[in-house]
Amino acid sequence: MNWHFARFDDLSPRDIHDLYQARAAVFVLEQKCPFQDVDGADPQCWHLIGRTSPQGEVLAYSRLVPPGVKYPEPSIGRVLTTAAARRTGAGRELMAESIARLEKLWPGRPIRIGAQQYLERFYGSFGFARASAPYDEDGIMHIEMMRNG
Repeated sequence: MNWHFARFDDLSPRDIHDLYQARAAVFVLEQKCPFQDVDGADPQCWHLIGRTSPQGEVLAYSRLVPPGVKYPEPSIGRVLTTAAARRTGAGRELMAESIARLEKLWPGRPIRIGAQQYLERFYGSFGFARASAPYDEDGIMHIEMMRNG
């Protein structure tokens, strides 16, 4: 996986196009979940894009959210692997890379995520534990999960 990690203002127009295209393909089209993806937080965040090559197809993506933007703690959100990358280990690689980069930005801080409930075991394998009752977000059951810093 070829990783590109940058603040929003340092992304190229092509990077921004590609990350929004991947997010729409997974969250809106595949999961049939119309929601306000462009939520105003992207300009404050760091973005991790995994590609086949430096300018190749997007395979994985996550957004690292600073403390105070979504939660009091730093967060990892908009986590996705594209259809082409599923069942290849790309999701595990993406989460490991996301956690490592977040820990460099905000060392020693706990991490809070809003996870789709069916992925609780997946996130649990990275040290996240359930921190809320299930809740409906855009028609999909979610839970908050925490990982100690």
